Amino acid sequence: MNDRRHPRGTTGPASRARSGAFGRRHPRTGTEPVTAQSPLGLRLVLSALFLPLFLAGAAYFGVWAADAGPGDSPGRGGLVVLAVVCAALALLAVADLMVVLRRMRHERAGKVPH
Repeated sequence: MNDRRHPRGTTGPASRARSGAFGRRHPRTGTEPVTAQSPLGLRLVLSALFLPLFLAGAAYFGVWAADAGPGDSPGRGGLVVLAVVCAALALLAVADLMVVLRRMRHERAGKVPH
């Protein structure tokens, strides 16, 4: 195999600059850590804090929309939109909680997540 990276047919370890399925967009400059991770503790606290708030907001706006009359301000449509947005953010918080807990479990077990 005559490759530019290995002109004499030797193969070496894969470059960390091309890790992942499609590689990186920009080459590493050397100033960022190779194993950088997001702060899982902060993500856990924020997801756990905002999940009940978004669920309460979805319930509150849903009940308010159900009770709204034809001439009320804000209108029923706007309240339904707010309820749906709160529900979607609650789903996002649940998904983030599951990801964070899985990553923390893998870290404690000594496995490195992909």
